[in-house]
Amino acid sequence: MACKARVAGTKAVFFNLLLCLMVFYTLYYMIGSVCFGAFRLELFDGLFPFDFKTQVSMSSPKYLVILLSMELTYFISGLVFAAIVKKWIWDYSVTVTLSHVVLSCALMGAFPVAWQCCRHDDDDL
Repeated sequence: MACKARVAGTKAVFFNLLLCLMVFYTLYYMIGSVCFGAFRLELFDGLFPFDFKTQVSMSSPKYLVILLSMELTYFISGLVFAAIVKKWIWDYSVTVTLSHVVLSCALMGAFPVAWQCCRHDDDDL
C-alpha cells in the first residue's frame, strides 16, 4: 500500500516563505516602534532588528527595547505563521530565523561571537 503524502509545490513554499518573512519584519518594526515610544527613546534606528553589537545591560533602555521587541516578535510571528502555513510551521520558523541571522551578519559586517544571554556587563554584577 502506497503512502499518499501531499507535498507542497515549490512555488507555494517560496510564496509562504516570502509571506512569513514579510510578516516577521513587519511585526518586528511595528513592535519595535511601539517599544521605542514606550521607552521614550529619541532616535528610532532602522537597523535595530539586526543590531547584536549593543552592549548588554539591563539598565540600558536601548538594549531593553531590542530584547523586548525580539521576544515579542518571535512569539507573535509564531502564532501568525501557524495561521498562514497551517503545516510545517517549524520549517518556516527555522528558515526565517536563519535568514534573519544571515541578514544581520551581512548588515552589521560581523558574526556574533558571544550569546547575548551569556555576556554580562560589569554594571549588572
